[in-house]
Amino acid sequence: MVGALLLAARAALRLGAGRVWCAPLDPRLAIDPMQPELMFAIPEAVFDLPPPGCLVIGPGLGRTQTAREILQAALGSELSLLIDADALNLLAEDASMRAALRKRIAATVYTPHPGEAARMLGQTRLDSEREAVLAALGERYPGVIVLKGAGTLIQGADGACWRNPSGNPGLAAPGMGDTLAGIIAALIAQGLNAERAACLGVWLHGAAGDALRQEIGGMVGITAGEVAIRARQILNRHCGAAD
Repeated sequence: MVGALLLAARAALRLGAGRVWCAPLDPRLAIDPMQPELMFAIPEAVFDLPPPGCLVIGPGLGRTQTAREILQAALGSELSLLIDADALNLLAEDASMRAALRKRIAATVYTPHPGEAARMLGQTRLDSEREAVLAALGERYPGVIVLKGAGTLIQGADGACWRNPSGNPGLAAPGMGDTLAGIIAALIAQGLNAERAACLGVWLHGAAGDALRQEIGGMVGITAGEVAIRARQILNRHCGAAD
């Protein structure tokens, strides 16, 4: 579970978030030897950081009682919040936390894969078309929804919907969702609104996978860490063209 946290944090750092704090539940994790620029704190210390910023909760979280308490506290933060992985499963199980979502003022982004989306809707598996699933999620969970998968769908808080054209099956490898979470959070922390950050982040993630596929001649062995590095290159290239 530590790996999920580090993948998200490293992706956020590489995509320009600036100062990135990691808040693991295990206090023994106090440094990332491969990325010493990351800073570490107890979870409670990051909820009151000044904006702009974005909290990512879920990667490496687990589903313990402590994890539930941390998620409950995160829902009360005034920062933008990206909810992924185990945090989505915890939300699906707790009506009181779902009610707390409707009291949030700052942006909220959810990034479920199909299995998590099914649990969020109280189902064992998805039987409807993906567009219908996205609409149902939007009715229950206020904010921006990123329904991951082939042709990832993004729905804004107002119900507008986009389909991402980039990406390939190599991006189904472990850790890709954690990297995507860090990419989107980094864009929010740099001032993009949640909808734009989600759309750009999903596209960057997919475009990075496509670039790696072309470079290595296939999809075998593409890793989440490589995707973050290549996404950084693509973002810098586009920022340079804009300049």
